[in-house]
Amino acid sequence: MMTIIPQLIIGVTDLAAAFLFMYGLKRMSSPVTAPSGILVAGVGMLVAVLASFLYAFNIGAAARPFLLVNIGLAVTALLVGGGVAWWSGKKVAMTAMPQMVALYNGMGGGAAAAIAAVELFGNKAGGVTQLVVTLIGALIGAVSLSGSLIAWAKLDGVISKPFRIRGQQVFNALVASATVGIGGYIVCVMQGVITSPVATPDLIYLFFGFALLFGVLMTLPIGGADMPVVISIYNAFTGLAVGLEGFVLQNPALMIAGMVVGAAGMLLTLLMAKAMNRSISNILFTNFGAAVKHKQGDIKGSLKPVEAGDAGIFMRYASSVIIVPGYGLAVAQGQQKLYEFVKLLQAAGVSVKFAVHPVAGRMPGQMDVLLAEAGVPYDLIFQLEDINDEFANSDVALVIGANDVVNPAARTDKSSPIYGMPILNADKAKKVYVVKRGQGKGYADIVNALFYGDNCDMVYGDAAAVLTKMIEAVRALGTKAAA
Repeated sequence: MMTIIPQLIIGVTDLAAAFLFMYGLKRMSSPVTAPSGILVAGVGMLVAVLASFLYAFNIGAAARPFLLVNIGLAVTALLVGGGVAWWSGKKVAMTAMPQMVALYNGMGGGAAAAIAAVELFGNKAGGVTQLVVTLIGALIGAVSLSGSLIAWAKLDGVISKPFRIRGQQVFNALVASATVGIGGYIVCVMQGVITSPVATPDLIYLFFGFALLFGVLMTLPIGGADMPVVISIYNAFTGLAVGLEGFVLQNPALMIAGMVVGAAGMLLTLLMAKAMNRSISNILFTNFGAAVKHKQGDIKGSLKPVEAGDAGIFMRYASSVIIVPGYGLAVAQGQQKLYEFVKLLQAAGVSVKFAVHPVAGRMPGQMDVLLAEAGVPYDLIFQLEDINDEFANSDVALVIGANDVVNPAARTDKSSPIYGMPILNADKAKKVYVVKRGQGKGYADIVNALFYGDNCDMVYGDAAAVLTKMIEAVRALGTKAAA
């Protein structure tokens, strides 16, 4: 039996870790305090991990001869995992951050599924409730693992197109039903209700196989436009799986951390769904990733390309400019040049603000992080609902690498797949400049009506290169004035 002192230490550290998790999450709600919030939550996780070694005082006689080996393996795993995470976190580019988040979501789900597998194969889940919770955690964790790996492959370009077959939703429902059915069968067998002709370990293998398959099948049909929602859903899945396995292990730190992550992921999912004008039931159970058949309305006008320098000079003499960053800015790594240009405009007395759409980029919050990395002050960054009314009074809207989130078809074209989605009202500014590498479409695969507007000019080129030309043009004005 565990001695009273290690047991007391574990209880106190679990309570401290839970507080640090929740306090860290609270600080993550603001861009100003988010870095310290991440650090606080990380300390909480470190405390919980170190305290878990005290469970060595409560091992059975059969495991005691292997205690040193197991502790060595655990320490090695922590060092290798921590080292790889530190190295990859330092090395990863901002454009690859969504892929890393997808992988880490998957690893969390996989860890929860692995804990469940140990409990199931070791027949450690005693009562019916504990067994059912173990299986539910195993199911959610396995789905999160395989689904997140597919999401990573899509984001990284390994899988370039959605994979869809006729009757796919029906087939997915059959696989999900079979997984749940096998899980129920395992409960009956392990509780002695029925006798199975198939060995219990084989049933467990079959259960995990179907669960992993369902995660793959659920994610394969999803297109790029749904990726922000997919990431947040799997984040919620991972948290829920970890919380359930914490209940199985009677580990308060795991339970609290899992529930906090799961709740935060679900709230984020609701936010993303609202930003895309979609319900959670529609995303999960009906047309999640299904191809949308539509006929786009006629678009009047023409594309009007202009030189980057001319656009930069125009903004130098404007009174107010609202900048809409998008994924193209992240791809070009142009955030530093953008802020350099902003400071030139501010020095000339121009009011500059940033408008960020909730689903801009490939993951929630990517644009906020991108701008923060460049040193843009937080008081210049505004969310959709806080700044949308200001576009009508703004001299210029500068759209850099964004597409669907500024498409006015979302307000006017009922045949459009994005109809009803809240957008940034960039088209209502007196003048609009759009920086794009080419004439390609956005994730929704539709033409953007904004680009053809009478008040809109196109500046083609890599965002960083275009911004460099704008900076040079504005600085040249100062040089001429000095001469």
